Amino acid sequence: MFSNSLYLAALDTWWGDLSSVEQIFWAISIVFSILFLIQFVFSLIGLDFDAEADADIHTDVAGHDYSLDADFTLLSVRSIIAFFTFFGWTGIMALNQGVTVWLAFGFASFAGLLAMGLVAYLIFLFSRLSQEGNIDINKALHEKGEVYLTIPANKNGTGKIHLKIDGAFREMEAVTSGDTLPTGTKIKVTQIINDNLLQVEKAEGMLADF
Repeated sequence: MFSNSLYLAALDTWWGDLSSVEQIFWAISIVFSILFLIQFVFSLIGLDFDAEADADIHTDVAGHDYSLDADFTLLSVRSIIAFFTFFGWTGIMALNQGVTVWLAFGFASFAGLLAMGLVAYLIFLFSRLSQEGNIDINKALHEKGEVYLTIPANKNGTGKIHLKIDGAFREMEAVTSGDTLPTGTKIKVTQIINDNLLQVEKAEGMLADF
């Protein structure tokens, strides 16, 4: 208890010896460093701490999906936290080097904007990588491909096919309402049953576009 009192007294003395500008920089640094650590921990356990300023907007009109996707956004929770974290610590370091207050604000703002832009770009980059890993299954309709694992007749089981969707090579499960389609048979997609299952038929005279 006594050591805690000494610690608090020393902390109060240290804080009181700071100028108003130094107190501002320290307050910003402490608060946003804590938020930065919380955000980092949330990211490690898979929770989404971010709320983009320009989020994706989706509407469904007459069975069609329209979306407005902001590929790059500078303002987000992550980038704002990064700005103030680097702003605060850079300001403290600049003042400790004896520069003027205005120069310290200049250095701090530059560092903050640099960190903000870097974080925004990283978010954009990871988002693009994630999007590239996804496909629009609707684009598989009427595409041609080849049977990889035999597809039983009359929808009595599933097999697998290889085809290209948006230029990417994909392996999908498939059924057929006709005769058995053995491995190597050229096929055409006739129906999309769900995101993981297609209905196909034999495509006489067609070559798989690989």
